[in-house]
Amino acid sequence: MDSGIERTLSRFATNTKLCVVVDTLEGRDAIQRNLDRLERIAAGSRRDTQSLLSKYKGNKEVLMVKVTLVNSFMPSYKSLFVAIKNYISQIHVCTQLLKMKKANYFSKFSKAPVICKLVGRKVLDGVGQPTLEVEIYCTVKNYEKRICSTVMSSHSQIPENALPETTEADEKERSDSVNTAVEWVNESLNTMLRDLKPTDQCTVDKMLGEYFTKKVEEKKEIQKQEEEEAEATLALTSCTPSATALPGKKKAANPGKKVAVAERTIPPAEPVESVLCGSLAIGGTSLAIAKAGATISRIPLYLHIALLKCNQDSPKEITLPLPMVTLLNCEKISPSTLKLVKEVMLIPPVQLSLKQGIERVLDIQKEIMRLLEPPGKAPSPQLADSKKGRAHNTGKKAPPQALKRISHLGCLITGCDNLEQLLLLMQTACNNIGLELGTDMHLAINCAAHELMDYVKGKYEILTGTFKRPDEMVDMYVELINKFPFIIALIDPLRKEDRQQWNHICCALGSKCYLIAEDAATYISKLKIDQNINIPTCSGVVLKYINQTRVSDLIELTGLLDGQRHITILGSPDGESSDDSLVDLAVGLGARFIKLGGLSRGERVTKYNRLLAIEEELAKNRTLREANLEFIAFAEESQPEKQLSDVLPPPKQDSLPPQLSQPALQVRSLPAQLPENSTLT
Repeated sequence: MDSGIERTLSRFATNTKLCVVVDTLEGRDAIQRNLDRLERIAAGSRRDTQSLLSKYKGNKEVLMVKVTLVNSFMPSYKSLFVAIKNYISQIHVCTQLLKMKKANYFSKFSKAPVICKLVGRKVLDGVGQPTLEVEIYCTVKNYEKRICSTVMSSHSQIPENALPETTEADEKERSDSVNTAVEWVNESLNTMLRDLKPTDQCTVDKMLGEYFTKKVEEKKEIQKQEEEEAEATLALTSCTPSATALPGKKKAANPGKKVAVAERTIPPAEPVESVLCGSLAIGGTSLAIAKAGATISRIPLYLHIALLKCNQDSPKEITLPLPMVTLLNCEKISPSTLKLVKEVMLIPPVQLSLKQGIERVLDIQKEIMRLLEPPGKAPSPQLADSKKGRAHNTGKKAPPQALKRISHLGCLITGCDNLEQLLLLMQTACNNIGLELGTDMHLAINCAAHELMDYVKGKYEILTGTFKRPDEMVDMYVELINKFPFIIALIDPLRKEDRQQWNHICCALGSKCYLIAEDAATYISKLKIDQNINIPTCSGVVLKYINQTRVSDLIELTGLLDGQRHITILGSPDGESSDDSLVDLAVGLGARFIKLGGLSRGERVTKYNRLLAIEEELAKNRTLREANLEFIAFAEESQPEKQLSDVLPPPKQDSLPPQLSQPALQVRSLPAQLPENSTLT
């Protein structure tokens, strides 16, 4: 019986050819024939046992010996049968693994993924305005595969208090621009970028720039033709000047002289740069290609951007940008009288992790909402206590008016009558939860000064009916930072046209706080001129990824800003979307701050969640570097010595001149209660 087993195994190995023929029809038939043979042998052994029982029925000793000998061979057949079945299944699995290894081996020599299709569609952003979504499809191993998509954020230059007609015209223009962008993506760009590698960002951005330049030239030609036609029509209908022009001279008598004097005292506002209809397609396609390149390379987008900026040299450590979290959005309309402040933002200290900083901001936000509750629903808020524990609530200043709605920036809308009221509210909220402004939390204020200028008077309207000249604004900010040193950043304290005043304020306050230009950096195309940054003297700029901005533009511009000791802040536009690519851009570009709005709207909270995820990933990989706050000391210039007693009361102690050689961050804590005679506007 042992020789029969050996012959059967030999035939099994010979007929099946092991893994070579295990997947063929002949091999499976041979295996089945040998298995049938084993079953017949096992059946024969059972018949032998029955015959032994009948033959030696009378002799029990001989019978037991024979039966024992036969049964001793039965487990061998059974185990052999099971072993062969298991072996066959293992051979089948190994064959499949071998096929996969062969496929992976040959995939190294296959063609790299290339772009095969771009799809553009019209979608809605976080405020319900139309915007552009771009999808990237690539050919991967001869199959078309959707790689990624991106949604552009919409941006509008229309102020909050614009007329309804202006708002409607802007919405119509935006809708037309999105429709044109969708057409560009689905037709021209889809054909132009086909068969390009998504990892070749520079080539793609160069082609996008050439395409945009071509469209700009076409628009100029159309405008030139329209102007020529208009001039020809005017020449045909020309006649003597009408008498309606004469009253204009009379109007220019007394009021006209005042306007002329005002225009000579302040630089006129720069013309608003026209946005080419359809320019969203350029920025949306460039960002979508960057995301596709990161996906193909199997790395995060922020690392892909960092490699592009560092010429493919992987950074050893990455610093997360500090968040500027918008807490309050101050309306500049009636009944509020304060116009100087648009946003109040919180900046967590660098000693905290991002997660700890966000949690601290949330605690302050909850306390602010409690303090702004109407008196009938909540107990009257206790203002900051003095060192002796006496509540400082004289009843002279009412709490700010709470408007129970959330701004598009993701924060609470409120209104104030003066700046002291607003700062007192912030100090009270922090003190109530055991925090100290200047140590446990820092403050930043967005002044949006370009919205305050009254060009008839040539002054800034900081309060309703209260106007200040540009030089007076510089003095006011100096007094403000000296009295409230926990304010470490001022955004747009002046118009970008007031370059002389920018120089003065930077020399006076540059070593104490960041002086940031946001309105001056709206359009990146105007920032770079012959490798120089076309911005006023400032600590840094806020960059926004909008319209025709390309990823390569951001990389080049941040490199120039780093070389000139300017800090980079990436800011989200007004019409934000749920796309969180802005966070990866900020991390990869090495921005110092990121301005995402508040913590209340989904499209903004999504970005904070992405920032937290990146922090966790970098900490796990041990590549997270701690951020720092280093102010920039500018060259000292002549400072205006005029004290504005109507803006800030003179300090009780002699104020020292600002020291330009201060350490990186020295902030003094605010006293427990503000002076009762403070008249800060």
